[in-house]
Amino acid sequence: MSAAANTTHAATVAALYRAFETGDIPAILDRLADDVSWEADWSANTAQVAGVPQLQPRRGPREVSEFFALLAEWKFQEFTVLDVIGSDGQVVAEIEIDAVLPGGARIVDQNLHLWSFDESGRVTRLRTYGDTAKLIAAHAGESAS
Repeated sequence: MSAAANTTHAATVAALYRAFETGDIPAILDRLADDVSWEADWSANTAQVAGVPQLQPRRGPREVSEFFALLAEWKFQEFTVLDVIGSDGQVVAEIEIDAVLPGGARIVDQNLHLWSFDESGRVTRLRTYGDTAKLIAAHAGESAS
C-alpha cells in the first residue's frame, strides 16, 4: 500500500471523528463495510463480559448505529483527538474523553482506537483499547477518573 493510501486512511479517520463531533452519524455509517466488525472480533474482552454497553460486539452499520445511539445519551465534557497515525490498512487514534453517563457516573480516560480498512477504503474493524476497569466502574454507577 502506498504512503498516499495510508495518509488517506488517516484522513478518513480524522474526518470520522469530525463527523462524530458534529453529530453526523450517517457520514460515519456510510464509510463502514457491510460486515464491519465493531468491537466484535475479540474473545473474552473483560468489558464485554461485564456488560459495558458501548463495547458490546456489533456487526454491520445497522448494529453500529445502536452504538452511536448509546453515546448520544452521554454528556461529553471533552472529546479530544490527540493524534491519528496510519499505516498499511490500519490507523490508530489517541483520544481523551471526559463524559457523564446517563446514570450520572463520570468517566475520564484515554483510549486508543484501532481502525482497519479494506482495499476500497471502507472501515472493516474498530477496536477500542482503554482502561476497562474504569469503564466497568462507570457503568456500575461509579465515577472513574
